[in-house]
Amino acid sequence: MRIKLFIVIILPVLFTSYLYGAQSTITESEGYACMSEDRTKRQTEETALQDAKRKAIEQVSTYIQVETQVKDFELQNDIIKAYANAKVRVIDSQAKWDTGPPKVGDCYRIKIKAEVIPDEEAMKRLSQAKELDDPSAPLKVQLWTDKKEYHAGERIKIFLRGNKPFYARVVYRQADGSLVQILPNPYRKDNYFQGGVVYEIPSGPDRFELEVTPPFGEESIIVYASTGELGTVDLEPAGGVYKIRTKLDEIADKTRGVQIIEKGQSKATEFFEIKLNVQTK
Repeated sequence: MRIKLFIVIILPVLFTSYLYGAQSTITESEGYACMSEDRTKRQTEETALQDAKRKAIEQVSTYIQVETQVKDFELQNDIIKAYANAKVRVIDSQAKWDTGPPKVGDCYRIKIKAEVIPDEEAMKRLSQAKELDDPSAPLKVQLWTDKKEYHAGERIKIFLRGNKPFYARVVYRQADGSLVQILPNPYRKDNYFQGGVVYEIPSGPDRFELEVTPPFGEESIIVYASTGELGTVDLEPAGGVYKIRTKLDEIADKTRGVQIIEKGQSKATEFFEIKLNVQTK
């Protein structure tokens, strides 16, 4: 099968984006607060949510410090600063009051799945201090193609490499807005990759080629990677690839429905997203 896909890669974007810009960690945490005479129902719910977010940051900070095995004092401070200024995005939540409707003395409990996004500059310093293939650094994935520019009739090769083992979903957004999952696909279902190894797409059992054909325009490759198994999206077989039924703005959240891994005292999964914009010619 030939897929009408992409074409002109912008290398400066490639080499600046994969290092640190899309690193995050996903975890689960619980928050708790009780209603009192000077704390309303809404204030209690907000207090519990903030408690859950604070715990999420603490859990991820502990996880990253253990996983990165950083001995240098300045780098340790970078990690602490990165998560002291982290942002928390709630992916999913479940909450419950002791009784309904709640009354003074009742407590509110909330469990969240959260994406903890560290301070960008601090993570940039950490990534630069570590070798690109160092498995003790936070998860990062490199993405590139075989040439800088392509024209009609040419075929494109995509390459991936991570610094540690990871799971990935590779999505192609065509110029007309349609979404195609090129990996995993009906003939190459394995989405687990070893760290430090360069993977080529298409290759091996793949039964498609990325041949440059109309319609032309701005397109993009998006890679979602995680140290835990990824969440699912709605797919439909389309020859050697999958057509994605899920809307683009929902794919990221559904993919982030990852399996949370427990290591020691922390439950967290590293996540990395990279988008490479291209232009057909």
